[in-house]
Amino acid sequence: MERKISNIVLVGFMGTGKTSVGLQLAEMLEMQFVDTDDIIEADSDMTISDMFSKMGEEYFRNKESIAVERASKLNNQVIATGGGAVKRDENVNNLKKTGIIFCLHASAEIILQRTSSESHRPLLQVDDPISRIRDMLKEREPFYAKADYTIDTSDLTIDQITKKIASIFSENHTKT
Repeated sequence: MERKISNIVLVGFMGTGKTSVGLQLAEMLEMQFVDTDDIIEADSDMTISDMFSKMGEEYFRNKESIAVERASKLNNQVIATGGGAVKRDENVNNLKKTGIIFCLHASAEIILQRTSSESHRPLLQVDDPISRIRDMLKEREPFYAKADYTIDTSDLTIDQITKKIASIFSENHTKT
């Protein structure tokens, strides 16, 4: 059975540009933008940082799977997911039903540089964040490899990334 593709899905580690690129991409392609983290926070009436500290990562991942399933049923969307959403096969399978998955990648050093001034990253609130980033990137590598396309954002501007994704999407997949 052929997939009916109408969504662009952005996955990747925190700080790789999913939200910034997603917002610009949605505007450029006249699509809607949805961030699964925003769905989780709205549904739970608490921030993700609070959810991690009060309820734990497993609780958050369960809420994330519900948000991913909901987002994947929408059409004409640019969907940005949390960095760990791909760790569950059910999330990847749901997203691939209606979307082309683009993994945004960046080096650990660039990620640290981009996220160092942000306090809402619960997984990086550690003594040695660069080591934590490297460990997490290595752990998630096989999950990110399930994306249809991977784009290294380390040395690209938001405009360059957006144009690259839009080009790939329009060349290879038609919106319905």
